[in-house]
Amino acid sequence: MFDYTVSSQKDFDTAVDSLKHALADFKFGVLWELDLPAKLKEKGVDYQGNFRILEVCNPQRAKAVLETNIRVGYFLPCKVVVYVENGITMIGMPRPSALISLLGDNRLQEEAASVERDLIAAINNAK
Repeated sequence: MFDYTVSSQKDFDTAVDSLKHALADFKFGVLWELDLPAKLKEKGVDYQGNFRILEVCNPQRAKAVLETNIRVGYFLPCKVVVYVENGITMIGMPRPSALISLLGDNRLQEEAASVERDLIAAINNAK
């Protein structure tokens, strides 16, 4: 499966805040946050939904995988999204293990699986 996505009982803004705190508990910092509807509006496109993209990174882990295979940089930083679909707040991400498998470098699988476990735990704690 390419992604991991869960529903949340929280409203959109509360889910975003909870996610940021949960990510920090696993030593992931938010490098960049994109409010997609606001950015689209800035470009003259009206999108009425809620959709936030958080680009997150654990610096030590990023360094380790980049030193193993520089092409991992194609997938960094990790993306975690919060959006509303049919009135339900959703939190999800592409699975690091699925992305890393595209490189065909078996040396990276365990680290990708470890990052994935931590990101899933953070998402579950935030929901």
